[in-house]
Amino acid sequence: MSDEADPKVRVLETHEELMQQIERGSSTMRALAWVTVVVAVLLIGSYVGQLLTPYVTGNAVVTVDLTDPALQGAGVLVILLTLAWLYVGVRNLLFTRRMTNAIREVRAMEKDVEKRLSARP
Repeated sequence: MSDEADPKVRVLETHEELMQQIERGSSTMRALAWVTVVVAVLLIGSYVGQLLTPYVTGNAVVTVDLTDPALQGAGVLVILLTLAWLYVGVRNLLFTRRMTNAIREVRAMEKDVEKRLSARP
């Protein structure tokens, strides 16, 4: 019987293809998570700075009343949304880290299985 027709070989090849796809997806998710975290941090800094400007500089009125409760409420809402976005980015980053560690473990087990199979007479 040829190796190509053997169901065990096909299962191993399919498993390898699946692992490669997971690894590619993991690296993409990790990159997107980092982008999300960086953008969220920049937005939080920007909005917090905007809310603190009238108190730090003493300028309460420029062309817009920066102490207007509606404006500050909108700023706080944007900050909350940005914090939610940051939370999602950090969760995705932690998830991809766990996935990467799991993939490493599976790869190590695969090498162990290959060594045992090649050692058989």
